[in-house]
Amino acid sequence: MKGFLAVFLAVFLICGGVLFSSYNTLIGLKHDVQEKAAAIDSQLQRRSDLIPNLVTTVKAFAKHETDVFKSVTDARERMMAAGSMSEKSAASAELSSSLSRLLAVAESYPELKSDKVYVGLMDELSGTENRIAYARDQYNARVKALNQTIEKIPYVMLAPSMNIHPAEYFRVEEESKKNVKVDLDL
Repeated sequence: MKGFLAVFLAVFLICGGVLFSSYNTLIGLKHDVQEKAAAIDSQLQRRSDLIPNLVTTVKAFAKHETDVFKSVTDARERMMAAGSMSEKSAASAELSSSLSRLLAVAESYPELKSDKVYVGLMDELSGTENRIAYARDQYNARVKALNQTIEKIPYVMLAPSMNIHPAEYFRVEEESKKNVKVDLDL
């Protein structure tokens, strides 16, 4: 009887340890994904904050490019309103495309390209784009870790009860991978 009780206690302790360890692992991965998503949001917000200044600066030199300015402003508004990661991905791609058109317009104005405010904004924007790419990579790495983990035993049994589901990757939209064609009939 003592032997049976000892074996039962050992099995109980092992199962309890596995359960607690699995729970803590899932919670850690969930929070990692949330932290990395917040980093993307922070960088997307930073880029969105730079855009009005960039548009205003370019407007001072290229007043008749209203359709380009409206495109950038509308894309920025959609970026700010995006909720899910897929909406953010799509809005980010649209904003990048609009910014490409704005920058192509700016290329037509040599005096703009030498303007200190414009150069400073472009440096800020370039740095922010790099930070967005880094944050996206970090987020996707944590999403991969979470998604792989919750498909393994014992996590596959525990995750649903903890309301932990596969996370969405931040994907680059196919449209944004294409070269942007800009018609500059000025």
